[in-house]
Amino acid sequence: MLSKKLLCFVVIFVFLLSIHGLVQAEGQNVENLPAKSYILVEANTGKVLAEKNADEKMPPASITKIMTMLLLAEKLDSGEIALDDMVTTSKHANSMGGSQVWLDVGEQMSVEDLLKATAINSANDAAVAISEHIAGSEEQFVELMNQKAAELGMTGSNFCNASGLDADGHLSTARDIAIMGRELIKHPLIIKYTSKYMDDLRNGKTELVNTNKMVRFYEGCNGLKTGTTDLAGSCLCATATRNDMTLIAVSMGSETSKDRFDSCRSLLDYGFSGWELLSPNLDEMDAGSIEVVNGKKDSVALRVDGAGPMLVPKNSSKKVEKKVEIESSVEAPVQEGKCCGRIVYLLGGEEISSYDIVADDGVGKVDFVFLLTSMINNFFNGKAI
Repeated sequence: MLSKKLLCFVVIFVFLLSIHGLVQAEGQNVENLPAKSYILVEANTGKVLAEKNADEKMPPASITKIMTMLLLAEKLDSGEIALDDMVTTSKHANSMGGSQVWLDVGEQMSVEDLLKATAINSANDAAVAISEHIAGSEEQFVELMNQKAAELGMTGSNFCNASGLDADGHLSTARDIAIMGRELIKHPLIIKYTSKYMDDLRNGKTELVNTNKMVRFYEGCNGLKTGTTDLAGSCLCATATRNDMTLIAVSMGSETSKDRFDSCRSLLDYGFSGWELLSPNLDEMDAGSIEVVNGKKDSVALRVDGAGPMLVPKNSSKKVEKKVEIESSVEAPVQEGKCCGRIVYLLGGEEISSYDIVADDGVGKVDFVFLLTSMINNFFNGKAI
């Protein structure tokens, strides 16, 4: 029979082993996901919280439609296209295979219904019809897609079509998908549809069910796009918002649909459980004003530029320290927006965020005309020269 001391030792040893196992399992949830490539990004700051092979070029399948919807959103915002515009289905759009809403050649459907079909049902024919309505042809639309990708800094992407069907050279990366996903969620109109689980077309005759099941089953999920082809495997870009923090999880190259959902769910769980947004504690004294040397004014007011929320580990907000760094003076001429200092936020002695302190106005340099005018004004105002 075991002695009490030995029994106590065994219990403690088993407990420590179980804790070690739990820690390992928790790490595996993020580090060993069933995907060839993945990334997790906080949308407000753009901070990457987890990644694996995020720059590997892979077929993106229907996640491509994020770019298609982004270009549509921009056209809607500019007023060049309206939701009630009617689009006539071309033979080319009708010829798309894979997921579709079976558009007949010559059939007319509104831009809004085509958007619903694309966002919810991942319809290839609807996406191509949208592309033709925007650019005249899918080929010309693809040029716009690649131009936008370059503008956003998506260096690993090359689009060959608007739908995401497999094509030679049609590639993207998890990092690039997160970039365009982050851009797309700036358009609430699109989220209105990507967050819907069910809808319909043709007066209820065609039912739409969201291919992104997380919209229904994951708290806060509001998008964004699934993708599946023979070359791409199962892919997903999932977005979710909780407590004003939005996360973007991208999973590429999973073997099954379940694997892609498991991967993104694990990434989102990791982000929401470990991080939170903290608004900077700013006051008027943080900026104030600064002396201007050889300027037409003795000083210029300052302001804090771009002070948005910062991302911090959960439950660490009270440990964040603030340090204000401002130059003692600035030489004229001073351009509005000139950086004159910054506010630095530290956690555990390490910088976690910073915001520029800039001139709130411009100040010209003293010249002969200014000096002469000042002397004349002082003379007539009875001031000593």
